[in-house]
Amino acid sequence: MNDNHFKFSNAVIGLPVLSVLLLWIIYWVQIRFDFDFYEYGIYPREFYGLRGVLFSPFIHENLSHLYNNSIPLLVLLAALQFFYPKQSFSVIVYGILFSGLITWIIGRSNFHIGASGLIYVLVSFIFFKGIQTRYYRLVALSLSVILLYGGMIWYVFPEVDKTISWEGHLAGFITGFAMSLMYKTPEYAKPIVYDWQKPDFKPEEDPFMKHFDENGNFVNTEVPEDTPDDFSGYFYSNIPINYTLTKKESDEKI
Repeated sequence: MNDNHFKFSNAVIGLPVLSVLLLWIIYWVQIRFDFDFYEYGIYPREFYGLRGVLFSPFIHENLSHLYNNSIPLLVLLAALQFFYPKQSFSVIVYGILFSGLITWIIGRSNFHIGASGLIYVLVSFIFFKGIQTRYYRLVALSLSVILLYGGMIWYVFPEVDKTISWEGHLAGFITGFAMSLMYKTPEYAKPIVYDWQKPDFKPEEDPFMKHFDENGNFVNTEVPEDTPDDFSGYFYSNIPINYTLTKKESDEKI
């Protein structure tokens, strides 16, 4: 497969925008009608806390929490949809489920909410998958993700900030890495490497390069053996030329 695999479509923008818009609508409903959605988050090792596996990514504590998750979610979903269109839906769905289940198992006894777990799934999947493919565009995407969100890795450790769900971050990171190993991507065509680009290329042995001298001037190396020493005009004088005379209609009338 070549670069034509990456084609822009409305779905690349539609899915991220609709997803983020849904988060803001839910938060607006929560504030406008004073709903307490927090208890629908993940509560570890309690049966009722399992509902948070599905609902927690859509619930946020405050406006700052929602805003901080919206921008990276928008960017990462767009990148996932563009570069991995066939895997994007399953990565999102299974990423939410498995990261939520791991959080339910290892999390502290408190409600865990927010889309940050999914964000860590996307960062981990895009980074590791790009490195595994060794395809230059996807490797560049992996490096771009690390450049933008590499600092997020510190928030998978408990001692950095105890007010955040580092368990959800760690669960998302593990899930993204595991899914990058599970999902297979197409074999991408390797860039064309010409002979003159190879490190062992020798210009003096190349048939084409033999037609040029040290100054880059063209030299005809295929001169006939019976060509005289002074062959100025030789090739022109030995080329037969045939002429055909035709009469014009005006000549026939005279």
